[in-house]
Amino acid sequence: MRAVVQRVTEARVTVAGETVGAIEGPGLCVLVGVTHEDTPAKAAQLARKLWTLRILPANDEGVEQSCSDIGGPLLVISQFTLYGDARKGRRPTWTAAAPGPVAEPLVDEVVAQLRALGAKVETGRFGADMQVALVNDGPFTVLVEV
Repeated sequence: MRAVVQRVTEARVTVAGETVGAIEGPGLCVLVGVTHEDTPAKAAQLARKLWTLRILPANDEGVEQSCSDIGGPLLVISQFTLYGDARKGRRPTWTAAAPGPVAEPLVDEVVAQLRALGAKVETGRFGADMQVALVNDGPFTVLVEV
């Protein structure tokens, strides 16, 4: 699994003009991509990593914090294009991205595992044409792979 994680002060995802998920930060906007070899165990591992990733603003002692430290919200959005390959030619290929029937339950598992850890999680809508708006705080963006 692959995730692009952005530290945000706010983020929202809309589908056909309707807001389907929104958070106020500090928190994380997370784009999640799934490949063929991914499993529920990897989804759980990614959830734990996201929940404890210390990239939120520092506390009074100067220590960066995680969502678990401050109860920061997460907006999790499926993103098959994270497994696009544009090394050859001008058009990316998507063969490394898992098909919807494989990917959707694994993205749902990441969300379920985060919620089981105590996270406030909002989501996009799998397979929909989504518009994502966010304020990247920093900017701060990292790639996480498990």
